[in-house]
Amino acid sequence: MPIEILIVIFLIFLGVTVFLSFVPLGLWISSISAGVNVGIFNLIGMRLRRVIPSRIVNPLIKARKAGLSVTVNQLEAHYLAGGNIDRVVNALIAAQRADIDLSFERAAAIDLAGRDVLNAVQMSVNPKVIETPVVAAVAKDGIEVRAKARVTVRANIERLVGGAGEETIIARVGEGIVTTVGSAESHKVVLENPDLISRTVLAKGLDSGTAFEILSIDIADVDVGRNIGAQLQTDQAEADKRIAQAKAEERRAMAVAKEQEMKASVQEMRAKVVEAEAEVPKALAEALRTGKMGVMDYYQLENLQADTQMRDSISRNTKNDSIDKSKK
Repeated sequence: MPIEILIVIFLIFLGVTVFLSFVPLGLWISSISAGVNVGIFNLIGMRLRRVIPSRIVNPLIKARKAGLSVTVNQLEAHYLAGGNIDRVVNALIAAQRADIDLSFERAAAIDLAGRDVLNAVQMSVNPKVIETPVVAAVAKDGIEVRAKARVTVRANIERLVGGAGEETIIARVGEGIVTTVGSAESHKVVLENPDLISRTVLAKGLDSGTAFEILSIDIADVDVGRNIGAQLQTDQAEADKRIAQAKAEERRAMAVAKEQEMKASVQEMRAKVVEAEAEVPKALAEALRTGKMGVMDYYQLENLQADTQMRDSISRNTKNDSIDKSKK
């Protein structure tokens, strides 16, 4: 066989291979056999728009077989927006079987919002139970009550876009438990009527603004905790004791400081007295020298001082004798 014919055959084979790899001929045949009108040029256009044709055609066939009115443009637009087409189509089929009013636009918006639209539809049919952590609250008598609740919720399709999630439900239920227990006169009231918490929490409309509808709130467990009131009183008494001790220490320090100040004043006064006494002989000498004071006057002054010292000595001895007698 001439080499030219082999080259032609190879080029034809190569061209057919490239054509079949670019044009999803098998997918086109499958769509025709399923009764879904997807043109070959439309499939080629998907390739040019960087859309995987199988991601569009297979969900479209599934939707048409389920009786849903979905177009190729809707699926392709949702795919280009970054959505999950399979999940949206499955949710639409589940909603149709459960007689839930769900349009493609609503399902696509829920999917693009980051929520699992199929799970939401399933939760609308089969409600979910959310278990809260243990919530501690204190009644008016100071006793702590620890409660745990189970919240049965159903997805609200209309509020899935922009609605709060499970964390908000748990936080609101915990707030309701704290409010109910805190308003109770005694912890015994809560223990005897745990349904009081359920009624109070349900009356608050906690599902407002959330993506769920609360069906029921059941108190799973109620326990008695610590005596918070007694502990607070003990802490307050200890704090008062420390404050009193600090004030007493402050008064003692002030008394010591005042005593030291008085001692310093006394020492200063003694120093002044000693200094003044040192000036007395000088003054007497000056008086004798100038003639303002005679010798007899000086002797009389000396006798007066001696008499004063004697009287002080007798007074001290008498005082000491009386003290000794009282001790005996």
